[in-house]
Amino acid sequence: MDWFEQLDGYCERTDFSYWSEPVNAVTNLAFIIAAIIMWRRSAGVPMARVLCAILFVIGVGSYLFHTHATTWAAIADVIPIGLFILTYLFVVNRDMVPMPWWAALLGTICFVPYAAVLVPILNRLPFFMISDFYWTVPLLLLFYAVALHHRPGVAGGFVIGAALLSLSITLRSMDEILCTGWPIGTHFLWHCLNGVMLGWMIHVYTRHMLAGHRVGR
Repeated sequence: MDWFEQLDGYCERTDFSYWSEPVNAVTNLAFIIAAIIMWRRSAGVPMARVLCAILFVIGVGSYLFHTHATTWAAIADVIPIGLFILTYLFVVNRDMVPMPWWAALLGTICFVPYAAVLVPILNRLPFFMISDFYWTVPLLLLFYAVALHHRPGVAGGFVIGAALLSLSITLRSMDEILCTGWPIGTHFLWHCLNGVMLGWMIHVYTRHMLAGHRVGR
């Protein structure tokens, strides 16, 4: 693997200079701002604080990718995203379903075969193939919303999260499609909406925990 291979995957980038994607780079502040806001609101909920820290790192990693545009920066971008998904899934299973910690961990590991089965299917569908992996997340949120329908606050929060994420994935997927008529692209809107969406998901979890619900044993 060439760690320093340069990658061009977004409409805004026209060369490999550091500031070739200024809007895509700067809008990563959405993640950092959301992380700071939710950190202040999640006192007393340790795993919410962990999620906030990961969200902050997502902003840093994405900034590195949209400035350096290299293989190592792409890895710095995607690893925190994957870590957030798995951590959030674990706390949902453990604290919101709830499950014993070992069952929550097993349920989290099941995300891997779930994505492995669904991604190839999505990859065969026009438009959905552009962001095939990311579509697995709103679908999973809707599944949990149905499973937790007896908890309206949680289920409703998941539906809102799924809707926000679906919109942001759609905008991410339109980046290259609209590039000719809109040179700035739409990827920056993915950042902005995802900052809101991920902050919202931390809020849903924090609200649930502060309401006095017990952690699964």
